[in-house]
Amino acid sequence: MLALARNRGFTLMELLITLAVVAIVASLAVPSFQNMIATQRVRSAANDLATALNFARSEAVKRNRVVTVTPVATWAEGWNITYDDGANTITVQIHEALEGVTMTGSPAGTAISYRADGRRNSGNVDIEIAPPAGSSASSHCIGVSPTGKPESASGAC
Repeated sequence: MLALARNRGFTLMELLITLAVVAIVASLAVPSFQNMIATQRVRSAANDLATALNFARSEAVKRNRVVTVTPVATWAEGWNITYDDGANTITVQIHEALEGVTMTGSPAGTAISYRADGRRNSGNVDIEIAPPAGSSASSHCIGVSPTGKPESASGAC
């Protein structure tokens, strides 16, 4: 007796149906994935800035000098952490520009300086980190009070 050969593999119709289902599921997932990316960019930028401010504060205490965090042109274009050793301005850290977020300081373009005791000389500074226009991700606010401690909160400043 002759045994019938078994077909192995998929038919063209099965592959097309599978591709159609995958395409439908992917089209549903992409918008929420873009929102997740925007949210993570905002959180990452807020964490980077808060970390830089804490670093500058600790450097001011460690070096017993005024340490300043200065935006390059705007906060979103990056910032530099510097101190004056009496003869030269020494750059301790440079942070590159951030993509996919806008950052606005209030007052605008304000450098944040820490004294040797870790406190600031002036009033409050708020920096709002926002996602690109059209995104449903929420903003984040980094506030620095005269005590020098940066505080991070979800939402607009």
